[in-house]
Amino acid sequence: MPADLRVEPVDGVLDEVEHALQVQLDRGTLVRKRRSLGACTDRGTWVRIERRRFDKIGSQGWYGTECAALLEGVAKPQWHRGAAWRQPGDAVMWRADETDLLPGAPIGSSVLAVEPALSDAWWQAFNVSLDALAIHRTRRGATPDTVTITQTGVVEAISRFLPGGVDATANRWLPAHADLNWANMTGPEFCLFDWEDWGMAPQGLDAASLWGNSLAVPALAERVRHERRHDLGEPGWQAETLFVCAKILAPDAHPEDPRLEPARHMAAQVAEDLQRG
Repeated sequence: MPADLRVEPVDGVLDEVEHALQVQLDRGTLVRKRRSLGACTDRGTWVRIERRRFDKIGSQGWYGTECAALLEGVAKPQWHRGAAWRQPGDAVMWRADETDLLPGAPIGSSVLAVEPALSDAWWQAFNVSLDALAIHRTRRGATPDTVTITQTGVVEAISRFLPGGVDATANRWLPAHADLNWANMTGPEFCLFDWEDWGMAPQGLDAASLWGNSLAVPALAERVRHERRHDLGEPGWQAETLFVCAKILAPDAHPEDPRLEPARHMAAQVAEDLQRG
């Protein structure tokens, strides 16, 4: 069974981070997730700590948050320093990154069931940041859910709905955050965080991902599609829509996920449109 930092003892890890970064963590602010931890510091900053197995790191390393410090024009927390070390006796690495505190609270969980109150200024800042991200260049490959995205993987996912496949090779590849969801953005001031998996991906991946995480709120999903309409043109919109739907409709999907029925409907509609040519 995969390790779960929500229930495991972590005092030793926190001690290691404090020593490596020469900082004091406020353990009363500790946030525990399945594979990451986070806490405020005595410097008025935030430290995110992640454990990752070697087979989830790959040849490009996992310095995404550090590498993202070079991205200009994108609203994100400023990166200050980081540290990485191997867990003794296991094929596991730990990494800690210290950044500025967020300017506000996360908008919600990754998948929303209620439409958030977002101003036009928020949407403008959202668009400015995604447009700025797209003009950068990097050798990094995006790793959504720690899995490197490839053309082959996209085509295989689409084949669940279109056994004959679809030509998605015309899609441009651009830098993507690769984990764009409502838990990784703040409001009322826009800020995009958790950059560990960003890299090159098919154009429209971020927009389609956020659209997929909004499906339980149709008006919100439509707003995302409208705001990123220049990313979601043909064939990218159709290919990335089916790719995201395939992830939502995975065999291990929770039966009460409110996105399931809208995803099935959209996947069937897009597949039918593609089959018509």
